[in-house]
Amino acid sequence: MSYRKIDNNILRQIVLILLIGLLGFMIFFNLRYFTPGALGAITLYILFRKTFFRLTEQQKWRKSLASFFLMFTTLVIIALPLWLIIEVMIPRISSLLANRQVIIEKFNAVKTFIASKPVLNRINLSDESLLRALGKVTAYFPGILNSVAEIFVNIFTALFILYFMQVNARGMEKRIRLFIPFSDDNTQTLWEETKMMVRSNALGIPILALCQGLVAILGYWIFGVDNFVMWGLITGAASMVPAVGTMLVWVPICVVVFATGSVGNGIGLTLYCLLVVGGIDNVLRFTILKKIGDIHPLITVFGVLLGLKLFGIMGLIFGPLFMSYFLLLIQVYRIEFGRKSDLVVPDTGATDEVRKK
Repeated sequence: MSYRKIDNNILRQIVLILLIGLLGFMIFFNLRYFTPGALGAITLYILFRKTFFRLTEQQKWRKSLASFFLMFTTLVIIALPLWLIIEVMIPRISSLLANRQVIIEKFNAVKTFIASKPVLNRINLSDESLLRALGKVTAYFPGILNSVAEIFVNIFTALFILYFMQVNARGMEKRIRLFIPFSDDNTQTLWEETKMMVRSNALGIPILALCQGLVAILGYWIFGVDNFVMWGLITGAASMVPAVGTMLVWVPICVVVFATGSVGNGIGLTLYCLLVVGGIDNVLRFTILKKIGDIHPLITVFGVLLGLKLFGIMGLIFGPLFMSYFLLLIQVYRIEFGRKSDLVVPDTGATDEVRKK
């Protein structure tokens, strides 16, 4: 009985791949705290890539100067507004939670209002449940402050990595292309998909949050909501929550307005939030956001849920990208290894854009 001998080259490849995988896992596991920063650097590189090459290759800027200029632009656009929002929001929310008398008064009004409704009166709104909820919300604040510190650490990490990515941009891209085991067409498809998804999420999500937040601030001011700026900003931030979005904030606010006796303002605010705050989401998705990048809603929703669990705040961008990559790699596999009769291209949200280019 003869045995087939395994080629030594195959054995060496297997051992080398296992070593690479083991070392890669150890590096990732021990540096996972900086993963959002690394993903942020990739995001900023893709967003600023054309601008960087235009500055360095057409306008002949020094690479380091162009990189520092784009890093400063990032700080002005992202870090400074974020710091201002934190400076405004956290003290206001802290003072609001500290004033328990006002909260109890509003809560009692809501409790009386709900108790008079046939279906809603089954909801448990005891004083004990309110105090329990307040205790849980207050307990989250140390974690929020830690998250804020983590965000700034990852912004610094992203800018640090971005500098070295940019000053070595052309060489880095050539090396990456050498390691991608696909044809040139499929490599270009992956690159177009990556650009589209990063651009859509990195630009589209903040634009949507900003517009809904500003519209909500206007509505809360018109209909007499206390602390309308704070609640408007919270409403804008809630637009990032999959499925429920801004309803997570404006529905309880409308209930409080009704419960405090302002029936006219309550009806007006409810209609305003339904038609304007909710409607602007659809308007933007079919106008500005569609031009930035047209992504299937299911990829966005489940991608955001996946990304937030894996990468925190940067998961808003890279979660949908992972979902899209999953479908795209199936497509690439069929193109690379499938029969010609099986090459039916699935819709991942970027195929039309790739064909145009």
